[in-house]
Amino acid sequence: MAVLHTIKAWLYENLLTEDQNDFSARVSAERALGVRDICQSAVERGGADINAAAMEHAVDLFHKEMAYRLCDGFSVNTSWYNASTHIKGVFTSPTETFDPAKHTVAVEFRQGAELRRELGMVGVNILGKAESGFFIAEVLDLRTRSVNDLLTPGRNAKISGGKIKVEGDDPSCGVYFVNEADGAMVKVDAADMVENLNAHLLIVIPALAAGTYRLEISTRYSGGNKPLKAPRTAVFDRLLTVAA
Repeated sequence: MAVLHTIKAWLYENLLTEDQNDFSARVSAERALGVRDICQSAVERGGADINAAAMEHAVDLFHKEMAYRLCDGFSVNTSWYNASTHIKGVFTSPTETFDPAKHTVAVEFRQGAELRRELGMVGVNILGKAESGFFIAEVLDLRTRSVNDLLTPGRNAKISGGKIKVEGDDPSCGVYFVNEADGAMVKVDAADMVENLNAHLLIVIPALAAGTYRLEISTRYSGGNKPLKAPRTAVFDRLLTVAA
């Protein structure tokens, strides 16, 4: 198929192997778009025949009804993506009942046929090796085992990446959750940094209100013997959610 889209990616050291010439590509993410942004784009770029506000309202209604039906145990196939409900956690006997302290209900999304077709028209522009190797790769919520999605306040999260060790006496150094709605920043208390290493952090998630958050890490850690002169900040390219 012809190339219709182009994404940019940097190469980072692959921390899962010992080979120093082994790299993994990470998309240089553009800003996150919300429903309103997509609807406005559909009107301005895609020539949609209804206005953006009406489309946004219809999409919100669709999502609410889809969530309701998924919670009834139905699966959803839009041809762009498939969604289904799953139960996570281990049951130790055939008579064990569902326990919210051990088990969770989650929804998994998978790309559908239409999205696969669109992805077949993506060209990738490799920008080269990233200069710093300072990045956030993954956030694992240890309560739900959710990857790059859910956060459980008061429980542990494992943050993986490169050169993310929090180091330096500058008060701005630390791990932050930034509320997408109002920009409020919640810093992880130093006492809640369970493990603080180059390739991963283990933290206790702060008492965050329900909402959507962006993860940021600021540090003077350089990976060498001397700390950086000033803190630098890595911003995770996925949004994280605290459920209501």
